[in-house]
Amino acid sequence: MEKIASFTIDHLKLLPGVYVSRKDNVGGSVVTTFDIRMTRPNFEPVMNTAEMHTIEHLAATFLRNHKEYGDKTVYFGPMGCRTGFYLLLAGDYESKDIIELMGELFRFIKDYRDEVPGASAKDCGNYLDMNLPMANYLADKFLREVLNNIEEERLIYPE
Repeated sequence: MEKIASFTIDHLKLLPGVYVSRKDNVGGSVVTTFDIRMTRPNFEPVMNTAEMHTIEHLAATFLRNHKEYGDKTVYFGPMGCRTGFYLLLAGDYESKDIIELMGELFRFIKDYRDEVPGASAKDCGNYLDMNLPMANYLADKFLREVLNNIEEERLIYPE
């Protein structure tokens, strides 16, 4: 069986960043999948499920309500390895095209102090597994260490 494209990326060289993971043609339109890598694979501890779940709820809500990207947002969700998230947008994009959006998103998460959207038994299958303070911390860390003054090496997958 052939390896899928995401398993061909050298995860020992991969830094936290914003990467185009793939582009797919769906019904004559392009869908761009982004790898929003928040921790360095195999070097840093992975994120716990509670903070990832909180980031997922906040990010999906923010993105689907965004004035420019709301109707282009196909999906935002966690990677199984717990080092980041996937964002799927309708359209043909490069990593640099969404840096401003990612800045808005992670500032929103960093500063969010209200009830997490969808964090109730009626709305979510695991609503108790949330950690807003840690989600705030991780969003701030990603902003400071990656998104603010992002470098080219954090926008294109390593060779």
